[in-house]
Amino acid sequence: MPSDPLAPLLDLPRVSDAVARTRTAVDALLGNRTLRRSSADVSAESSLRGAWASAWLSGREVALDDVRSGALASDPVVQGALRAQAAVPQLTDTWTRAPRQALARLHAVAAADLVSDTDELGRPTAEAAPRLDTLSEVLGLTTAPAVVVAAIVHGELLGLDAFPPVSGIVARAAVRLTLVERGLDPKSLVVIEAGHRELHSSYEAALAEYRSGTPDGIARWIVHCADALVAGARESTAICQAIARG
Repeated sequence: MPSDPLAPLLDLPRVSDAVARTRTAVDALLGNRTLRRSSADVSAESSLRGAWASAWLSGREVALDDVRSGALASDPVVQGALRAQAAVPQLTDTWTRAPRQALARLHAVAAADLVSDTDELGRPTAEAAPRLDTLSEVLGLTTAPAVVVAAIVHGELLGLDAFPPVSGIVARAAVRLTLVERGLDPKSLVVIEAGHRELHSSYEAALAEYRSGTPDGIARWIVHCADALVAGARESTAICQAIARG
């Protein structure tokens, strides 16, 4: 394996420009004055909206207000998404040193009410396990920009359907972990899941391109993920504005 296996991805079409756009979007968000006194409130709201959007992308097209009110307390997908988001701050260090362990925990909390055999919790599919070993090795080697690393994490977990029946929820929570751990979004402010929801019409097509394994297909997926991050930063800016208005 090369010293940095993801470095060549930066030479793919439009990827460097996409990385630059995400950095600009996040820098603009981090400069918002509301964060000086209310970053914890923004992060909490981002987590809530992230869980809602992730559940929505997993087939639960419910209203944000219903998630916020607790009206969906018996919905196993929504509750699993909420638990996965809540686990992100606790798993950042684990993600750095033992990503497979962090993924197992995300699967356990997200799928707790959805599988009949509890022995399945925390276990990837047999087909995905070797690729996840490779992914863990890559994460330990690469210094590629956070959005590129997050896109590969997302594409592998979702493309392989590594942790059914909640592979999407696990993948999107792992993206949050990557953005925090790699320093792009250290306070977990960006609602990247809402960005994917906004761009949902191209989500599956971009993922199919990633699964193709072609350079152009991988580039398209990375650019899609970067676009979702930019849209998620806009969502977080709207949260800041709402908090500022009181």
